[in-house]
Amino acid sequence: MRLHINFAGTVQGVGFRYFVKKKADQFGVKGYVRNLPDGTVEVVAEADEKTLREFFKAIEKGPPLAEITDIRYQFEDKDGKYESFEILY
Repeated sequence: MRLHINFAGTVQGVGFRYFVKKKADQFGVKGYVRNLPDGTVEVVAEADEKTLREFFKAIEKGPPLAEITDIRYQFEDKDGKYESFEILY
């Protein structure tokens, strides 16, 4: 299963991508995290549903300096194209 998340607020320049990468590695999640031009952070994560739900709970508040004002997410069918979890620039 795939989880696609967009975080809005003070989410760039606060270590958000590195925070998500660390959690993804802890949970064994594959996919990526990246900053988007509109100031949001996008996360695409693949794993089984239970793992994705636990991963989401672990990252939904973000790192200490983040101030999240909106989270949009959806579960999707995965295509299994990710071999690891990466920070995209």
